[in-house]
Amino acid sequence: MTVHNSLMDCHDDTSELEHYKDLALKLETVIEFSTDGIYVVDSNGVTVLVNRAYEEMTGYKKSDLVGKNVFDLTEKGYFDRSISKLVFKEKKQLSIVQKIGNEEKLGEKKEVVVTGSPVFDEHGDLSLIVISVSDITEISKMKRELTKAMETAELNSHRFAVHTEFEKNQTIVFRSPQMKQVYEKIQQVAPFPTSILLSGPSGVGKEMLTNLIHHFSDRKEKPLIKINCGAIPENLLESELFGYEKGSFTGARLEGKAGLLELADEGTIMLDEIGEMPLALQVKLLRVIQEKQVRRIGGNKTKDLDIRIISVTNKNLEELVKQGQFREDLYYRLNVVSIDVPPLAERPEDVRELLQYFFSYFSKKYHIQKEAAEETVRYLMSYHWPGNVRELRNMVENLIVSVSEKILEPYHLPFRITQVEQGTNEVTLKSMVQNYEKKIIMEALQKNNSLRQAAKELGIHHTTLVKKLQAWKM
Repeated sequence: MTVHNSLMDCHDDTSELEHYKDLALKLETVIEFSTDGIYVVDSNGVTVLVNRAYEEMTGYKKSDLVGKNVFDLTEKGYFDRSISKLVFKEKKQLSIVQKIGNEEKLGEKKEVVVTGSPVFDEHGDLSLIVISVSDITEISKMKRELTKAMETAELNSHRFAVHTEFEKNQTIVFRSPQMKQVYEKIQQVAPFPTSILLSGPSGVGKEMLTNLIHHFSDRKEKPLIKINCGAIPENLLESELFGYEKGSFTGARLEGKAGLLELADEGTIMLDEIGEMPLALQVKLLRVIQEKQVRRIGGNKTKDLDIRIISVTNKNLEELVKQGQFREDLYYRLNVVSIDVPPLAERPEDVRELLQYFFSYFSKKYHIQKEAAEETVRYLMSYHWPGNVRELRNMVENLIVSVSEKILEPYHLPFRITQVEQGTNEVTLKSMVQNYEKKIIMEALQKNNSLRQAAKELGIHHTTLVKKLQAWKM
């Protein structure tokens, strides 16, 4: 009887063991066919299970992961941070957003929500961590696009964008009240043939405003001729402006040449850097304005002129008049209507508008989709832009074509921009060193496949590198 009972007990134990094996097999099948990625680690952080969905989601094979410690895998760049480490520390269910995946296979890292759930044994000790992974890459993209569309709609309700037919690729974008006043003044005076003096620092867009004045005038179908008075040697400037008759000087064309003033008849002429015009030529230009006639060098005949003159300068002409470097009578002839264009530093409202416009413009032009992180935008908004709109435009074009990443981070910016602490114009040695250190470290991380390799290149221990990245929340 005792033997019989023992055999029955043994049979029961075997049946129960088979039942649990069958249950474990079914559970493994359920996990394998789950649409969410499942990743399980033991109490030592060693990977014990990875399902098919996780493989497909990340591009990593089970053989790359099972049996490997998640902390070592994190060091090697498989994950940007470890949920297991947080769960081991907190001993509770936690969720984070991660970027994971084999970029060579997938083309980009996936953005996922990772939830780590601790499993405790009968003694209350943590035995497993079950990690579920949900791909939110497309949702995040849609959210970013929706946010961008909403921001664009909001900005467009306050933005002024002026397109001119004269320059197909030029758009004047502004939001500030200062530029709105400039624009309204141009609208008011453009229809009249009055001489206009455009002044303002280099790079603020005075040439584009000249195009706008011409576009709003009744001369828009006539020539708009531009000449840089500071870029042409004095001995050539006169012949360029006034033209010459044949044989008037050595090297002159046999047939003679019409000057730019003559070619601009019934249209507009822009005299850029007017403050650089030699005094001798200022006298001749004054005569042209007063008499509304032009005479070629070496000629006896005069030609009637109907031109509008737009003079452009980044200098204080009144000061030049006081110093005897510019004729007072010419100054008043040119300065019938004065339009001062403020520097970008005085109209910070326009910086964000211009950044958004130029990012969109160059992304379309070069067929590259790039965007700036919000922290990057804050740095750009804090910068004083001594080169004004021209500097901002060149900066954005440089970032679009020279940075491989789709999201432009602060470490991609030149040192002169990141050295200025946000919210202040003061630059401390500490902030300068830290920003430079960040730039060097991020460049090393981009070049290397793991934190250890980057640390080795930098000549520091990898734990030091990890601590720095944690302190910077990177």
